[in-house]
Amino acid sequence: LNKPIVKDIPRKCGVPREVLKWIQSLDLTYPIKNTRRDLANGFLVAEIFSWYFPKDIQMHSYDNGTSLPTKLGNWSQLERFFTKKKLDIPKEMIDGTIHCKRGAAELLVQTIYSLLTNRLVRTLTSEQEVDFTDRKYQVHLPMHARSTASHAIKNNLKITECMTEPNIITNKQKAHAIINRHLEHRNLDRMEDPTRFNIRPTIGELAVRLAPLQGDEASNEVWSSEQKKDSPFSAAGREQKTSSVQFREIQVQQMNKSSQMSVKPGSIHTIQTPVFTQ
Repeated sequence: LNKPIVKDIPRKCGVPREVLKWIQSLDLTYPIKNTRRDLANGFLVAEIFSWYFPKDIQMHSYDNGTSLPTKLGNWSQLERFFTKKKLDIPKEMIDGTIHCKRGAAELLVQTIYSLLTNRLVRTLTSEQEVDFTDRKYQVHLPMHARSTASHAIKNNLKITECMTEPNIITNKQKAHAIINRHLEHRNLDRMEDPTRFNIRPTIGELAVRLAPLQGDEASNEVWSSEQKKDSPFSAAGREQKTSSVQFREIQVQQMNKSSQMSVKPGSIHTIQTPVFTQ
């Protein structure tokens, strides 16, 4: 029996149908079956641009290998070409494609399609955040199946990144950023579902909080506070009352010890007595 001929159909890769049709119309040397793997070395990307810029892209200068030096060599030539033609392709997108980050190659293909055909992709927005982590995938998983901190580092920090950037401090900073982002997501999960993690409310959360006063209530509160302030029984009223005390000098004659019966004219002393005024 003759078996039916089945064409190579690319797997579900997150690329829109119109972009896949455009790639198939270019008749590339190698069909794109896995976008993340096939575009990592930059060979097919160079072949796509060679159809539009045949004088600037020479395919004999590119190698269809899988080693890291081959990838870096191909993409360095492409980056010089992008700078020469003033093509706006972010560096983060290129690095994500080289290191096979999740969603980087798919976003790169859509960007190239928009630049070469002057057509907009519905799923591609100009303000789309460049985030090549596995966060979107982890959100759809149940809570018990989500990755731990060590697994998050393994998924989001590729070995080729450490080989490209051998600086230990830089790699530590990347790992710390992944851990901090993982902890932030875990804290958000705890806030959304506190009963699952057996989180008890604090004393401050259990305390009764009064709503802020509005309108006439606020004016009445201000008026009553002013009355209490002017009251003589309040601390402010006592301070105001003591501040109104004045002193008056009076003269008193005192008997001399040497002569109890006689009073000398120079023996006059003054004392101060408080006089309260209303």
